[in-house]
Amino acid sequence: MEINLAISKIVKFGSFVSGDQFEIIERPMGGVSCALADASCSGDAGRMVSAMVVRKTIGLISEGVRDGAAARAASDYLFMERAGSSSVFLTIVSADFQTNTIVITRNNPTPVFVYQSNKVDCIVSDSVPIGNSRNIRPVINEIILQPGTTIVVFTDGVARAGERYGHAIDFCTLIQANLEEQEPTAQSLADSLLLHAKRLDQNQPNDDMTIIVLRVLDIPNDNVRRLNVKIPIPGIFLEND
Repeated sequence: MEINLAISKIVKFGSFVSGDQFEIIERPMGGVSCALADASCSGDAGRMVSAMVVRKTIGLISEGVRDGAAARAASDYLFMERAGSSSVFLTIVSADFQTNTIVITRNNPTPVFVYQSNKVDCIVSDSVPIGNSRNIRPVINEIILQPGTTIVVFTDGVARAGERYGHAIDFCTLIQANLEEQEPTAQSLADSLLLHAKRLDQNQPNDDMTIIVLRVLDIPNDNVRRLNVKIPIPGIFLEND
């Protein structure tokens, strides 16, 4: 088996920096974790706050702290640093080889979609952002790590795509169709979903958009860990050269 993890991200139209920030790290006892933070504001201010949260969360996970405890500590840290003036939606997705589970830790009301046994389920529950007060608890869901499982997580910019124009995405149907018609990689699925969301905003995203896809594939592997990164260079930098 193999874990296939991918992220697709685009910034708000007219902006060069994103309030969505993420980091990926190998877990100390085996596996991988991705933390995604979505600040309530965009631009430089949003990037600074969400980056602070992601760094704190990932740093604690790298030291062996459980995901839920890392989220609570990041919340208290943000509250202390910003005196309760900043809020951030935080989601952590982990494939934990120690427990053989996928752990989804959310301080984020945006739904998470789980594909198992040839159907897509939507995880929706009351969840509040971190940073506005102390002792904010995350919502935690744990799923058996088994072949064919696909997890789709995204920020509210994706969830609200098309609202300005009276459109909305039926994510269950869209994910189901992508997984039934072919055997996509995590990257191709993330790209497809992001492209659809972008089109609903008439190719001018109304907010930062980030999509995480984690797939458990039942394929032979060569025990090599791989990470590929593609980051576009903003045109403003090229024009200044």
